[in-house]
Amino acid sequence: MDIQVLGGFTARLGSTRVAPTAPKPRQVLALLALNEGRPVPTATLLEELWGARPPQSARATLQTYVLRLRELIDSASAGSTGPPGRTAKQVLVTMPGGYLLDTGGGTLDFRAFEHLTNEGYRAMAAKDRPTAARLLHAALDLWTGPALADVRPGRHLDVQVRRLEESRRCALDQRIEADLFLGRHLELLPELTVLVERYHLHESLHGQFMRALYRSGRPGEALRVYQRLRCALVRDLGIEPGAALQRLQRSIRASSDAPHDLARDARRAPAEVA
Repeated sequence: MDIQVLGGFTARLGSTRVAPTAPKPRQVLALLALNEGRPVPTATLLEELWGARPPQSARATLQTYVLRLRELIDSASAGSTGPPGRTAKQVLVTMPGGYLLDTGGGTLDFRAFEHLTNEGYRAMAAKDRPTAARLLHAALDLWTGPALADVRPGRHLDVQVRRLEESRRCALDQRIEADLFLGRHLELLPELTVLVERYHLHESLHGQFMRALYRSGRPGEALRVYQRLRCALVRDLGIEPGAALQRLQRSIRASSDAPHDLARDARRAPAEVA
């Protein structure tokens, strides 16, 4: 079974979709997919579907959802033109106190994302920025939209979605760092323009935008980016920008106040801007 969660939720056996359209069975399969290879307790599934107070019929209803999922799996297996596959009970396994999804070595996009980002972080730590940029670009290209965009999450799926989105932001941050080091500041400007609007309180992204603008010979705009962020942080959170961003702002301002050649300064930027 091949599973995609980095965008809309899709589960396939061969070319046949097995992800149900009904919201609650879809939740069940999504939660099992994100825990692929690990048992998910029945209590966790019940809380995901109905919260802290499931109805008396909840366990029986959950069993009905599992039966429906197995029917979809068996139907997809029967329609396959390849050799006989595993039964639905071997894919969606009943365990003591819960259920386990075994994809049988299928592709899972979130696992591929984790592998690529981990390799990218190792390359960054080794100061191999070209390799880091390539790996992190590949990881982020797996995303087609917000995680589980078409699944209504309960408590447990919501935690998983937030975890995935935070992992995406971390990978994005490191990919931009690698691209900046490689001198791709002009290429980054359109993307960073959108990102700072989307994440209007994200200091790291604003710092990267400021550095890209400075290196592109636009220090005044870099300082205005800082001022907009500062106003938003004070207004929304009652805090000032962090020390690193303040140092970056002072460095750009000091460089802008002195007579200089912007093209030269972009090449020989202060440490905070480089």
